[in-house]
Amino acid sequence: MKTAKPILFVGTPVGVVWGVVEAYRFHPVLAVLMVLMVSVVGAFTAMTVVVARRERLAERASEGRSAAPVNAAGDRGHA
Repeated sequence: MKTAKPILFVGTPVGVVWGVVEAYRFHPVLAVLMVLMVSVVGAFTAMTVVVARRERLAERASEGRSAAPVNAAGDRGHA
């Protein structure tokens, strides 16, 4: 995993951008649709992460442990 993670973190965005460029060369409307699709998937992923963090925070609060509040962006505020 030491080598695989950096390769995935670099290779995936490069592949997506390359795919959009090739789609634009083939048919520009296809590139627009691909960008919209990737945007929607990214938005749903971000919403899922926010909900999971909120639920974990609520679970910790109900157990009596103190937890850092989550702001509107779903991040914990660090002092």
